[in-house]
Amino acid sequence: MIANLAFYLFSFILLASAVMVVTSRNPVHAVLFLILGFLNAAVLFLLAGAEFLAFILAIVYVGAVAVLFLFVVMMLDVDFVALQEGFQRYAPVGALVALIMFVELVFIASSWAIAPASGAYRLFPMPDNLTNAAALGNLLYTAYLPLFQLGGVVLLVAMIGAIVLTHRDKPRPARAQNLAAQHARKPEDTLALVRAQLGQGAALPEAAPEKEHS
Repeated sequence: MIANLAFYLFSFILLASAVMVVTSRNPVHAVLFLILGFLNAAVLFLLAGAEFLAFILAIVYVGAVAVLFLFVVMMLDVDFVALQEGFQRYAPVGALVALIMFVELVFIASSWAIAPASGAYRLFPMPDNLTNAAALGNLLYTAYLPLFQLGGVVLLVAMIGAIVLTHRDKPRPARAQNLAAQHARKPEDTLALVRAQLGQGAALPEAAPEKEHS
């Protein structure tokens, strides 16, 4: 009973946050509602027994993707008024596409079923006493290890490419340290003792031309 109540509660919060993401006029509020929706979806995965998907959703989407969205929205000077000008013009087309997708989802949900003997067709059978995370890790790092390493290489190349494309090298003048000039400098070159009279200002001597030191 408690699990059912928790499922309906977090499902309602997830649907409400999804609606607020679409209807919010403030993009920062939309991203915050998106983070709330991700967290509730992670809780639903926990209730379903898929703890690995819950942790991935909380760590990757909430900790990286949603925070990146928020950073981009707050740091970039995006003219959201100009982006929303053509909303009413394309609203009928968008509504038609959404309706078609909804009908397709209804057809898929009404005809989809789990085969009773689907477990017998597994290519890599796993022991029944393993958790989801342990079974996935065992399969990922044994049977699919080359593909996993290849995916890491692709992500590394993408990261290096993004850094190279966005890097701007600013030319800076070379500043070398002249140790001989620093050691040859005398105190009288930088200090001047001036006897100031009471009620009068002190006339400073003319400054010598500065030498280029680093």
